[in-house]
Amino acid sequence: MARVLVVDDDLTVREVLASYLRAGGHDVVETGDGEQALREMRAAPADIVVLDLMLPGIDGLEVCRRLRQASDVPIIMLTALGSEADRIVGLELGADDYVGKPFSPRELVLRIDSVLRRTGHSGPVEQGVVSDGSLVVDADRRVATRSGVELALTTREFDLLHYLVAHPGKAFTREDLLEHVWGWTIGDRSTVTVHVRRLREKVEHDPTRPERLVTVWGVGYRWDPAGVLT
Repeated sequence: MARVLVVDDDLTVREVLASYLRAGGHDVVETGDGEQALREMRAAPADIVVLDLMLPGIDGLEVCRRLRQASDVPIIMLTALGSEADRIVGLELGADDYVGKPFSPRELVLRIDSVLRRTGHSGPVEQGVVSDGSLVVDADRRVATRSGVELALTTREFDLLHYLVAHPGKAFTREDLLEHVWGWTIGDRSTVTVHVRRLREKVEHDPTRPERLVTVWGVGYRWDPAGVLT
């Protein structure tokens, strides 16, 4: 059972989602206010946060930014905004996934469970330690280090890095990565693009000229091992 914080100013959305989550055995805390959500996280941190983008007062983007300053808790954003650029803002601030409104409560719960499995709160997690030179990614401990220094990665950034380093030299389409890392058979491929860009900023010497997490034009992405990553 995981503790799920649902933040949405629409009471109906909160009640329906909470009902589905509780039926799945989760402990649910609800609020329609960004400030209250931050207080809830300080008082009793949740295992995952479902966060609406449009909130009165402090909006979801600001809540996401503040949460990311203090925690690596998985965040799934809800958004009614249609623009891809608008949706990507949340991912750039550190959200792990987003779901567009209107959404299927069952689909959202499946995505939540997918994230929880990856973080060890529900079911088996991919295990093992993979490395490339000084880069070590330990899935058992959920820790990635480079030259002994721990990298500050979100849940999905960690999952993506582990998967790519575990399959060196193999090119993956964005659809492949959505399925194997996110657990989605359908979804917006821009989610992968944003996470790759964020990950490059943390593992590449020069993110504008990546040498490890490279783009395979017309296909997707590939991890090129060096053995001497420093």
